[in-house]
Amino acid sequence: MSGPGAVEARATKTLGGLVTGQLLRLCQVSGIDEADAETYARVLTDALAPVAERSLDLPPPARTFLSDDSTPVEFSLSFVPDGPPALRVLLEPGSGAESLRDNGRAGLAVVRSMADRWGFATDQLDLLEDLFLPDEPEGPLALWIALELRPGGVPKVKVYLNPAARGADRAAETVREALDRLGHRGAFDTLPPGDGYPFLALDLGDWQAPRVKVYVTHRELRVPDAGGLSRMGSGPDAEVLEGFLRQTGGYDDGTPGPEARFDRRPVLTCHSFTRTTGGPTGFTLHVPIRGYVPHDGVALDRSAAVLARHGIDPAVLERALTALTPRAPRDGRGLIAYVALAHERGRPPRVTTYLSSEAYEVLPPVSPPPLQRAPSGTAREPVPGTSAIS
Repeated sequence: MSGPGAVEARATKTLGGLVTGQLLRLCQVSGIDEADAETYARVLTDALAPVAERSLDLPPPARTFLSDDSTPVEFSLSFVPDGPPALRVLLEPGSGAESLRDNGRAGLAVVRSMADRWGFATDQLDLLEDLFLPDEPEGPLALWIALELRPGGVPKVKVYLNPAARGADRAAETVREALDRLGHRGAFDTLPPGDGYPFLALDLGDWQAPRVKVYVTHRELRVPDAGGLSRMGSGPDAEVLEGFLRQTGGYDDGTPGPEARFDRRPVLTCHSFTRTTGGPTGFTLHVPIRGYVPHDGVALDRSAAVLARHGIDPAVLERALTALTPRAPRDGRGLIAYVALAHERGRPPRVTTYLSSEAYEVLPPVSPPPLQRAPSGTAREPVPGTSAIS
């Protein structure tokens, strides 16, 4: 017996059983064949190590910033017109470690094991180890790994690091030093103003143009201000970015600019560098859609509208949600966690949806919908949960 049914039959009550079943079904949705899908399922359980065998009757192995319910796995689908979506899985290999330091060391060991298996170098990561994996790290995460799954059974690999590891007050300093060490001197000064630097990411292995990516947090972002966030040459114009924000935030009814703002969960931007001179060559706008909808039915409708606007059939996203869970979208909130619009030099725009595993909890719908025009002092939803970084 082989295929998705066999994997789920072996471990239906464990974290590994749940997430590998979801992975196998998403592989079918994205066009990855059964043999490669089985390979990737084993990679996922190997990377999760002991927590893969943990019963789902137990609480999460540890609190994680990666998802709202502390599942140490998140999926995403990246769409372009006229082609199958790229499937990605983000994981925290050190989940369940006794300390943040041990968490990071476990993650680093998994990265190096993958490097040995697939023959890629970790020299850029090695250059940054003391900055992001100190002996007494701080912050909400240590090291995450993202795998972009593709035919052939060998994924593209990315690592995500925490700029606040040496203290939140040194995050900007840490990002600047990291960019300088990697040869991107002056890159930090091209970034837009923001309210923090939640992640720095590196492409490792077989990438045509490996990227260094810096993420910036933007609290209370007004829709009209989106046009000034991109720093890439020949990047998206203000109208495209504002239109994306209006659709995802539910402001496409003509809500005036001062009122059309993201005042619950913050918007993130990602700025990618592929060359050591000049500004960014890529820009992505990430909207935490789960904070601005009453339930996932609305999130699905808005995401489908964004996909259709960019010439992409939204039916694939609907199939992906069915692959993750049998629950109806209206019965929870957060299955679609983020929607992102990505631009890279020389490539068509991509729309990416970030999808939650919901291994431990489904956030209930809210009624009435979340406030989007909260007066000063209104409580916001917490920032932790679901990365939106693949």
